[in-house]
Amino acid sequence: GLRLAHALRKIWWRTMRPQVPGVQIIAFDDAGRVLLLRHSYGSRQWMTPAGGLGRREGAVAAAQRELAEEVGCTLQPAWLLGVREEDLHGARNVIHAVVGPLRGTPCADGREVLAVGLFTADALPDDMPPRQRAELPGLLAAARAAFGAKQR
Repeated sequence: GLRLAHALRKIWWRTMRPQVPGVQIIAFDDAGRVLLLRHSYGSRQWMTPAGGLGRREGAVAAAQRELAEEVGCTLQPAWLLGVREEDLHGARNVIHAVVGPLRGTPCADGREVLAVGLFTADALPDDMPPRQRAELPGLLAAARAAFGAKQR
């Protein structure tokens, strides 16, 4: 069902070209590793957790909700690192990067998420979207630096 819904959503995006607000979650553990997962739909490549913003939902709240739904964890504390835009199957995707330390043990829900893993920036899996593979080490470094500044 999720694969069919995702295919239909992509057709609607190509046709209507809406603005799609979403979050990308950069969650790191105490060892500095970043959380990646594989969805049951789409490319099935390793990627950071992500999801859409609900109406009148803030980016940090959406990130907390998505992370809890997908892997049963939270970010504590969590903050907005930045916002960028990119094309998403014809739609304009406005991505809010939310970062923070991972709290809890991530576990795939078996429905939307098939696998989870924690990876160092210098040992990311080869099976990742090229743009995310290129951008993730810098995002993770910025997240850890911001977290260190918040702790001082």
